Formats: sequence, structure tokens, C-alpha cells
Amino acid sequence: MRKIFSISIALILLLGSSSCSKTFLEQTNPNGVSVDNGYQTEIDISTGVYGVYQALRSSNCVGEGAQLWTDDRADDVNTTDNQSNNGEPYQFTAFSIVASNSYLQSHWTALYAPISRANLILSVIDKISFANPVTKTQYVAELKFIRAYMYFNLVREFGDVPLVTDRLTSAEQSAALTFRAKRDVVYNQIVADLKDALNGGLPVVQSAANKGRVSLQAVNALLGQVYLTMATTLETTVNTANVTNAQTYLQASFNQKTFVNLSDIPFADVFDVNKKSTNTEIIFQIAYKQGDATYSSSLAKNNQAKGETLLSLFPSQGAGGLFTKDLLNEFETGDVRTSFSVKLAPAVNGYYITKFRDASATASSLGYGGNDWILIRYADVILNIAEAYMYQGDNANAMKYLDMVRTRAGMPVYATMQNDANYKAKYPTLKLAILHERRVELAFEHHRWHDLTRFFNATELVAYFQSKSQANFDNSPLTNMTSKDYYFPIPYNEYKLDPVNMYQNPGY
Repeated sequence: MRKIFSISIALILLLGSSSCSKTFLEQTNPNGVSVDNGYQTEIDISTGVYGVYQALRSSNCVGEGAQLWTDDRADDVNTTDNQSNNGEPYQFTAFSIVASNSYLQSHWTALYAPISRANLILSVIDKISFANPVTKTQYVAELKFIRAYMYFNLVREFGDVPLVTDRLTSAEQSAALTFRAKRDVVYNQIVADLKDALNGGLPVVQSAANKGRVSLQAVNALLGQVYLTMATTLETTVNTANVTNAQTYLQASFNQKTFVNLSDIPFADVFDVNKKSTNTEIIFQIAYKQGDATYSSSLAKNNQAKGETLLSLFPSQGAGGLFTKDLLNEFETGDVRTSFSVKLAPAVNGYYITKFRDASATASSLGYGGNDWILIRYADVILNIAEAYMYQGDNANAMKYLDMVRTRAGMPVYATMQNDANYKAKYPTLKLAILHERRVELAFEHHRWHDLTRFFNATELVAYFQSKSQANFDNSPLTNMTSKDYYFPIPYNEYKLDPVNMYQNPGY
């Protein structure tokens, strides 16, 4: 029987003591030992915290390969093969997903893994002596941030979900917590964790050596994004109080930036593997190690198209990273993001994703790239601020922040584009213009599905998809989409534990 809480207990056994001689990136999951014996020193806790960060790397969680439940679920990428792997990946893009989908179960389990590990460390950390109490306080803040981030993904994708904030030590305790907590309860816990993290003594910006760890910039940014999502999804109308809260924390993160203007940072520099530890736009990232068989990034290799050498020295024989014609039509002529993010490959007579590059000798022909996976960056935050101002009816400030991103891309400001008949026809409202900008700016960075479910309610989202041209989506049938698809189904192995308390989402 597969059960998230039983799985979590099993994961606890992975967290013990191991050598601290490796770098932050290279820490490995500790060997299986008893929890009480495994956490005796500050070094043990440090190793356990690294294990929590490591759990984020999984493509089933939020790592670089987690496109199936994000971009692929949305309108940016399509899995067109309805035969491979029993057609299960295709279910995500074809809006035909079933609760027994094994990829769905893996995603659910992977999102709970960091939560389980964080809960374990938080349960023992007060028993350990630290040379500097500030270190312990910072660890607690990092763990609560990660727990909040995981629950933020869960509640956006599944709706009501089991909420566990304690270390699980018995089957009875696990069974008692096998129920779906309401969304507002989950959000309250997310907010509480992030507010605790704000007071955890975190550095405003992490040092280059600690890139990949949580900073105060990241906490403020995530808390603002959480409030913005709460404002548009928890009630039938926009909650102005939560919009104000979102504005407060997003602006706090913006004020903590260490650059002057976004346009001072070239778009290409954000994805430059040689600048990933020093680029001031990046707020929170998953660190990957160039040239390392275990800890390297495969983004460049996997996106490389046959006959191309732009991304990697890896000699690809495939079509490269594919995306929908619907997204291709979204890119504007003259936009620097167009020429950097996508390219036509003559050998395959098609466009492929070129945003993530590492053709270095260190990455080698094996494609062991050094691209970090960016989870939060300032263009994201700036567009969130524009969105918040838009909901407040302050279009002037919304346009001001929207234009920061357009200016960096070498594009005319929004007011000028109102004289462009094609642009105005495609994006007749400021809201749709902001959504368009997010789509192009953050393309392939796994934001699109969450953006769509924040911008639209279930009925609106169905209408948005079904207004698109099927010709731009290959064999992924847009007519399949209904309001049920706003959320994923609860995985069948979780539902069957208690069909009453682990009730299924409507329509599945």
C-alpha cells in the first residue's frame, strides 16, 4: 500500500549522519540509521538540511525536468506521443489524466518528500547545541521556507491536501492525519511558515558560495506570490486585502535587489552558466554542478536538436526541446527573448528551445551542464507587482513595472503598443498583456500552469483554452478540457486509503 505518510516515515530513515567534508551542492543523503542516534551534533543537522534541499532536485518535484505538470500541462509544451510509457505523460497535455497515473503519484510523493524531511529536522533541532545560535535560527527559517514552498505547489495543483507539520512516529499518528485539509487552512500554514522565516535571521542575499540556499529576498518574494494567489483563487472575487498583502511583500523583495535597473542585466546573462552565482536577478535557484555525472544539469543536452551545437557539445540525434506553435506565435518580432529562447533547426525543420546553454569543454560531449534551475528571479517578481497594481486599479504603476521587463527585452512600452492593432487585438486588456509578458519572459521556466490558474477561474480557463486554434497544439485535443482540469486528481493510491477524508476532486 502506497501512502504519503508511510513514504514520509521511510524517508526519515534516509536522514542520519554523514561526512560534512563535501560542498553544499555535493552533500549526499545520509545512510539509514535511527533518527535519535542520527542527530547528535550541529554537523548532523547541517547534513539533514542539505538533504531537504536535495529533495527539490527531483524532476518529480520542482527540479529542472518538472515540465510535465507545469509547461506541458499548460499551452507552452505538448507531449504528442500517446503511446510511450502507456500514454501516461500524454494524459497531462491531453487533459485526460486519470487518478491512477503513475507520474501523478510520483509527483505527489516527491512534493511531500521535502516536507517530511523538514518536519524531521524541525522536530530534533532544539535538542542540539550550536556553536552560534544564529545558525540554528537560520536553518529553521530555511526549512520552513521549503515546507511552505512545497505546500504552495500542492495546494495550487491539487486543492485541499493533507497538512502535516509534525514528525510522524507511528502508524496511528499517520492514519489520524490522512485527510485533506481545506485550502484556506493550508494557505494559513504557508503564510505562518513564511512569516516565521522572515524573522529567522537569513541574509538578505546569499553569498556566491551559498547560492541555492534561501535568502530574505526569496522569503519576501514567495510570501508575496502566495498572497497574490490567495487573492485570486480562494474567493469568487479578488480579495483586495490579500492583494495589498501581496504588494507589501513583493515590494519588500524588490527593494532588496542589489541592481539599479532590470535593463542593466542582459537577458542572456540570467542563463549564463559562468554568471549563475553572481547574477543579481536570480533570487532562488537549485544548484547544479558543471561536468559532474551526478549533480550536473541535463537541460542543454536534452534541448539540443540534431545538427545543432549552440546548446551543448552533446551530439543530439533528436528534435530537441519542443514547444507549441501557440507559444511560438506569442513571441514578438525584435524581442531579444525570441532570438535567445527559441531557434529554427534546419536538420529537423522545426524550432527548439535554446534558453539553457552550456557548450563548454567542462560539460563535454556527455552534456554534463552547469545550468542552475531558477525558481524565483526578479523579472518574475516585477511582473507580480504589475499584476498586484492591476488588481488594485492602479494601471499607471502596473504599466510602470510591466515596462521594466519590456524595456529590458528591447520592446516598446505598453502605452506605445496600444497603437499597434495586432498587439491590442491579441491583448485587449492590461491583465492579458501582463499574462503575455509572463509567458514570453518566463517561457520554459515552469511558471505557466500556475500563472493560468491564478489569472483565471476554472470556467474562464476552459474558455481561454478552447478559444485557441487546435492547429497550434498538434494532437493534444483542446476540446477535452473541462472545469475539472483546474486541479489534478488526487492519486488513486492516496484516495483509496480513506475515500471519505481523502475525497476525490470533482470530475475524476
